[in-house]
Amino acid sequence: MGSLPPFSDPPSKQAVNLIDQTTLLNLFKSQQNHLNFFFQNLDLSQTLAFTQTLLDSTGTIVFSGIGKSGFVANKISQTLVSLGIRSAFLSPVDALHGDIGILTHGDVLVLFSKSGNSEELLRLVPCAKAKGAYLISVTSVEGNALAGVCHMNVHLPLEGELCPFDLAPVTSAAIQMVFGDTVAIALMEARNLTKEEYAANHPAGRIGKSLIFKVKDVMKKEKELPVCREGDLIMDQLVELSSKGCGCLLVIDEEYHLIGTFTDGDLRRTLKASGEGIFKLTVGEMCNRNPRIIDPDAMAVDAMKKMEAPPSPVQFLPVINDQNIVIGIVTLHGLVSSGL
Repeated sequence: MGSLPPFSDPPSKQAVNLIDQTTLLNLFKSQQNHLNFFFQNLDLSQTLAFTQTLLDSTGTIVFSGIGKSGFVANKISQTLVSLGIRSAFLSPVDALHGDIGILTHGDVLVLFSKSGNSEELLRLVPCAKAKGAYLISVTSVEGNALAGVCHMNVHLPLEGELCPFDLAPVTSAAIQMVFGDTVAIALMEARNLTKEEYAANHPAGRIGKSLIFKVKDVMKKEKELPVCREGDLIMDQLVELSSKGCGCLLVIDEEYHLIGTFTDGDLRRTLKASGEGIFKLTVGEMCNRNPRIIDPDAMAVDAMKKMEAPPSPVQFLPVINDQNIVIGIVTLHGLVSSGL
């Protein structure tokens, strides 16, 4: 058995070329010119027909593409899904091995391809037609094969790729993305999608939380509330002030009507001003009788704005119902922890 060949020495480090600011700026300007060419030469009648077809579709809008066009097609499909539009991505390779089962009669199949001559997409066309789908090609090369076999074609004008060899799909992918996302927003507006409907599709993100969560969804309530009576001595309520983690006391009467608030800041100021006299002071004597409050049905994001409003920010808001009864407290920490 022969011995293993010795390790070869690592290649010597080659000099690293640096790019200067002028070269970089010229590249961005060239890309801008390519994009301007697209905007100036896009056939709006084709785009309108394409958008209207998607809007009128009663089936699933399925996107497909190969390579970089496939990534763009997948992203646009996900955008439509986030807008509540039934959409999916279909890999042209996997489609011929079973995934074409997603297509049904009445679906729209949108095929993204720069050249319009991708063999994988051309093989997909007759199979998709047999399933009863309506086919639309979105291409950049004039007179391509894909446009000739689809029901509709949209031409995306391409002056050239930013790539110095005019090969890497840099500009073509950019205009595909711009085209697809702009059409998606046109569909969004045509369907009169509301903020609430949009948020319903993004419940875990900050967008959804800011449009869905109400104060009553994030407030502390019942045994979590740091409450006391106005006749209680301040020093007798230190445990309540510190243990509930709200940084305040909610001063209430026997029916839970809000009288005022007393904060840990109020405690420090009172101690500094009164010294040992604090042992004889009641919460009611030192509380703020005109605190900011919030309704339980207000949006949580509005509660945060109210806390941060002038003249000075606060860390909490008592939650009051229409009978001025305390039913909860919302804190800045609680809002931040919930993802707002």
